[in-house]
This record gives sequence, C-alpha cells and structure tokens, in this order.
Amino acid sequence: MKKTLYSVLLTGLLFASCNLNEEPFGQLNIDDAITTPQNALKFRNGLYTGLRARSAGGYISYTAIQADEFIGVTSNGNRLGSISLGNIDPGTLDLTGSWAYPYASIMDVNYYLPFLEDLINDENMDSDTHIQLIRYRGEAKWARAFNYWYLMDHYCQSYTRTEPTSAASGLPLVTVFDPTGDYSKYPGRSTLEETYTLIESDLKDAYDDLSAYEKSLSTEALAAATAPNAAYLNTYVVLAFQARMALLKGDYQTAIDKAEAVISNTQYALATRNTYGTLWTDDRGTELIFVPYGNAAQADYVPTTGEAWLTSKEENANYVAAANALAMYDPDNDVRYEWFFADRELSVEGSYAWAPAFVKFPGNGAFNLIGNNELRNLPKPFRLSETYLILAEAAAELGQTTKANDALNHIRTNRIKGYKTQSYQGRELIEEIRTERTRELIGEGFRISDLRRWNLGFSRSIDYESDYEETVSILVPAGCNVSYAPGDRRFVWPIPKSEMEANPQLAGQQNPGY
Repeated sequence: MKKTLYSVLLTGLLFASCNLNEEPFGQLNIDDAITTPQNALKFRNGLYTGLRARSAGGYISYTAIQADEFIGVTSNGNRLGSISLGNIDPGTLDLTGSWAYPYASIMDVNYYLPFLEDLINDENMDSDTHIQLIRYRGEAKWARAFNYWYLMDHYCQSYTRTEPTSAASGLPLVTVFDPTGDYSKYPGRSTLEETYTLIESDLKDAYDDLSAYEKSLSTEALAAATAPNAAYLNTYVVLAFQARMALLKGDYQTAIDKAEAVISNTQYALATRNTYGTLWTDDRGTELIFVPYGNAAQADYVPTTGEAWLTSKEENANYVAAANALAMYDPDNDVRYEWFFADRELSVEGSYAWAPAFVKFPGNGAFNLIGNNELRNLPKPFRLSETYLILAEAAAELGQTTKANDALNHIRTNRIKGYKTQSYQGRELIEEIRTERTRELIGEGFRISDLRRWNLGFSRSIDYESDYEETVSILVPAGCNVSYAPGDRRFVWPIPKSEMEANPQLAGQQNPGY
C-alpha cells in the first residue's frame, strides 16, 4: 500500500480559510511527490498558501478579541464568545485549530526539506535551477520559523517573564518528517530557550539562502524582489522577523540592529496621511514589507479577516471598539482614527444604536466574488511601522533616548496632522512608545503578547463620549466587565485537550492554571 501524507498543504493546489476549523485537507504520495524542480515549485506555492492563512483571519483576530479593545454586540450569535469573555480552557474549540494547523504546516516543511536537499545536491542541476532551489529552501526554513513563532507566542510564557531554561517551558519541537502511530515517540515540550534557538537557527538559514539567491540577481531584479508589497520572501522580511524575535527575547541591541537594517532599504517608507488608507482598502503601500500573494481569480482563498468585527451589512456588527480604544487617538488629527473606526447605526434585536465599528480590515473590493463586501483583505504580517516601533522600544530599554525619540516621532509625524516632535526621557519615553505601539497595531494580534511581556493587566471601558451613549445598550453585558490582572493565566493559551489526550509525553506539561 502506498503511503500518503494528509496535511493542510497539497502539492499544486492553494488553500486558505478565514476559519481555523475549516482549512481543507488533501493527500499526496509520500515517496515520490517531489522529485523534480517543477514539483518543488508547486509545493513551495503551497507553503505560501499556509503563510497567507497564518497571517490573517482568526490567527490575528482571536487575541485581539480576547484583549481590551473590543466588546461584542448582543446580536453576534456568541461569535468568539468564549474568547471574548475569557472563558478559555483546554476544551475551547475555537483554539484547537490554532495549535493543529501551524503544526500541520511544520510537518509539511519537514517533509519538503529532504527532497530539496536531494535536488540541490544533484550535480546535473543547471545553475539557474540550483539557485532557485536554494531560494525555496530558505523560504521553507522561514515558514517553519513563522509557524513555531506563532505557537510560541500563544502557548508559551514570555521569554523575559520566565526562566527560559526551565523544563517544559517551550514547545514540542519536530524537525524531521517521521509520522508514526507509536505514541512513545511523540515529543514532549522543550525548554523555551530551545524553542527560540530553533526559530533563530531557521531564520539564519533562511537569510543565508535568500541572500545567496539575491546575489544572483541583476540590479533591477534585486530591486524588484526587495520592493514594498513583496509577494515572496526576501532578506528584508527575514530581518524584520529577526527584529521581532529579538524584541520578544529582550535582546534589545539585536532588535535595534535588525530593525535599522530593514529601515536602510530606501524603497520602504511609512505611509503618509494621504496614502495611509490604501494600506487597508487596496492592500498596497510603501510600508508593506511582505504581502503574501493573492489574486482575484483565487479570491475565495483570500482571508476574510474583517468578519471577526463586521458583517457584509453595514447595519450589523459582531464586535465594536471599546471606549478605551477610541480614547487613544486624537479623532480630529490622527489619520488612524479615520481609517480604523466608523460611526454606524447598528440594528440590534429590532432597535438601533450608533456605535464605533472597527473597520481596519474593510475588505478589498477586488476580491469580492458575489457582489457583496466579503471583507477579504490580503495579510500584512510585516509592516515598516512595526519595525520603527521595535527600534523605538529596544532603544528606550537600552537608554538610547535620541534614537528612541527619533523613531517614535517619525511614526507620529506621518500619522498625526500638525504633530510637533517631542523628546521624552526614561519611563515616560517607554510609556509613550507602548501607547503608540498599541495605537498602530490595534487588531493585528499583538496586544495579548505585548501585555504579557510588559506584565500588565487590562480592563475594558464603556465610558463612551456622548456620540456613543447608546452603544452600551447593544453590548454583551458580560463582555463589558472582563478584566485580566498582570500574570493572569489566560495570557498564555492552554494546549488543547485533544492534543493532551493524544500525546502521552505532554502529561504534566499543560500550561499553569489549566
């Protein structure tokens, strides 16, 4: 009997889903699926499909809904209710796919890499094909790092808030494709340090391979490959990811070095107030470092990220902005307020109330299939603004106040009309940077991770200004009262019950409090 591999990625096909529990599965022959460069290219395209799925939809909206900036509307059918209300435990079904699908993608990479190595080592391979295969290897290493980062950032304690060498503080790590029904061979949890080391190693390998590929390009081709809105990975995407990892680790000097290396690409520039909206409506802009490929012909595979908050009808919504989210912005001068929030009269159980809808992911009309706004947007997993915020925070933590203020002022000058540059010091500087990070990245999946590593708690506010006095009447009452103390166990998600039951090596390794 031929062996087959079941996974979320299928050679030659592209899949994506906005729902973590509805990603499609397929099969391919294990023994001879990738024996030619053409096969390798098809599987490589599948890896990008996984990256597109893992950069949007529930992968970013779940933690956004969990945190303090959004409250559910009573007519939302309890969509993501357990997450919003903080009723999180190992049996929470919404979170099972968040564990399973990244591991499925990791399995795909582990399966792919040995075939690539065989092709790369083929002495009869022509030089152009050889360098392309090296590129694919770098992309695969990056994809594995990205999936492990996602798992680590949701299921592990922050590196700077725990002892990273403590037993079972990291993830189960698998780097070899060896499917087995022998439960005794399943991996238990590594240390957090070992998890970081694997991610960092994969990113270094990815950088080396992509750098080798880029060195083979003409000047014009290199500029195109490393331009904004890149649909495929390049060395600057790796650097941006390394900067993010270094900040999470508390390795502030490395975070600065990697961030400055990204900023040195003069093709990138922060969007101005006049161009900011196109980042969200058209999925294009000079500050978008990586935008995984999607087109109108395959629009049903473009994630519907906005549906966590919105519906196709403007009079309905699932979640709206909490008062504390609105209060972060200058509504008259901050361009983000204009593009993130919209006054909408919502219909809720036969009555109407004005409420602040969250419209950061408004849907790109180019991807509508049936005429209605289907809220499909391409992912934007790495933006230059995040890189500037990493630079600012890392510099502030090291006492490099001029560098930190310069990065902070650069963002605010491009976002806030009439902004006058400021010079902050010490704790005030750090707080201003944290506030700016929260403003800029709202709804993009960073908030729970940030609060956890900053050792802060949260509570949601319904103290709306007069324009939204009616909003409270349409909100889920329990959602208005959610608060987490610093160190709350729910800042780290539980390993799903199904995984704990399937893998005996995880016995006694569940996250604390679950």
